[in-house]
Amino acid sequence: MTAAPRDILMVLGIPAVLIAPDERIFAVNAAAETLLGKNIEGRHFITALRQPALIETIEQVQREGTRRETRYLTNDGQHDITYRVTCGPVPMQGRLGTLVSFEDITPMEQAGQMRRDFVANVSHELRTPLTALLGFIETLQGPARNDTNAQERFLAIMAAEAERMNRLVSDLLSLSRVEADERVRPVDPVDLGSVIQQTRHSLAQLADEAGIEMSLHLPESPVVVPGDADQLRQVLTNLFENAIKYSGNGKFVRLSLGAPGYEGRLRGQGVRIEVSDTGPGIDTVHLPRLTERFYRVDSHRSRELGGTGLGLAIVKHIVNRHRGRLQVDSQLGRGTTFTVILPLDEKVE
Repeated sequence: MTAAPRDILMVLGIPAVLIAPDERIFAVNAAAETLLGKNIEGRHFITALRQPALIETIEQVQREGTRRETRYLTNDGQHDITYRVTCGPVPMQGRLGTLVSFEDITPMEQAGQMRRDFVANVSHELRTPLTALLGFIETLQGPARNDTNAQERFLAIMAAEAERMNRLVSDLLSLSRVEADERVRPVDPVDLGSVIQQTRHSLAQLADEAGIEMSLHLPESPVVVPGDADQLRQVLTNLFENAIKYSGNGKFVRLSLGAPGYEGRLRGQGVRIEVSDTGPGIDTVHLPRLTERFYRVDSHRSRELGGTGLGLAIVKHIVNRHRGRLQVDSQLGRGTTFTVILPLDEKVE
């Protein structure tokens, strides 16, 4: 017994349309109805599919009897969606019909775009210091060859630009390592109070130089979570360093560790680490994009202060690896609070 074409389409997990030799739609499955609309059976395929590139591909298949591919673009009301459409001839009614299937490749398209954007951003970030270095080298080899004062000034700038490139490469490698391990959850016991104290101590001189007053608030009992001590120290260092750098002279930075308790966002027991400052704050329009790679609220100031635009992206990936949550609250003129919520139980996902 041979299965009917319509029955075959119904078991496919992707949208599929069968066009009869008379160019009318013979059958569609449920997924295709969701994509293209209901009640399209019996209609001429041009009136149902509409997109010129797809129509032209189907017509080529009908003329030449060969398999072809194209793209079908649509939108679900919130996001653009890209389908790879495969069109091929199938025997039908003693002639050739056309089977059209739609494969959602939006995640692959987005990943490809992200890679292209990432390469473009890295190239842009490296080009500026490289251009400065090349310019100063040319000057030192030429007009400033015998100018000692100029040489000292230019060499200092060159050292700063080289250090900027070094920080960028270091952050890129760090981000790559974190992303590679993101699916492997760390399980070593980590004393958060000890990590926080170490971080505060390492940044004390930076805070003094910036005129920032720091305070530390820890619970009386040790708080231990499953994690990677080095990565958690990196999270705290990035958040604490940002608070110091961007708050401004005479401001206040507070780092606190809460007592363990139930966390709704984790649906289990967790603990909160908060890094708060009394700086200028961040406009709410920027908050959703803060953890994007190379996204900066103030690009010029960030570069002046040595920022690479990758710090918060690294923070996000480390927190994700620990199955935690990152929360940002800010008000213009009143400061910003970064909250890291970490699970106490290894079973919390």
